[in-house]
Amino acid sequence: MVRVFTTPACPFCFVLKTFLKEHDVEFQEVDIASDEKAREEMIEKSGQMGVPVIDINGEFIVGFDKKKIVELLGIKE
Repeated sequence: MVRVFTTPACPFCFVLKTFLKEHDVEFQEVDIASDEKAREEMIEKSGQMGVPVIDINGEFIVGFDKKKIVELLGIKE
């Protein structure tokens, strides 16, 4: 399960979502600008207030850490 915590105006979120789509990774987009409960969950679990935050099977990555995302998802580049 992959979830991407994002906001509509976040350019790094757009880059992350584009990367995931290019590699056929299915993900659930969570807009924390409109979902207060999700925002609180993201802050609690990641310790961060900025986006993007990606949740890959319960492991939270702050920002577009391509190396870590590739590693956790087993993406071949």
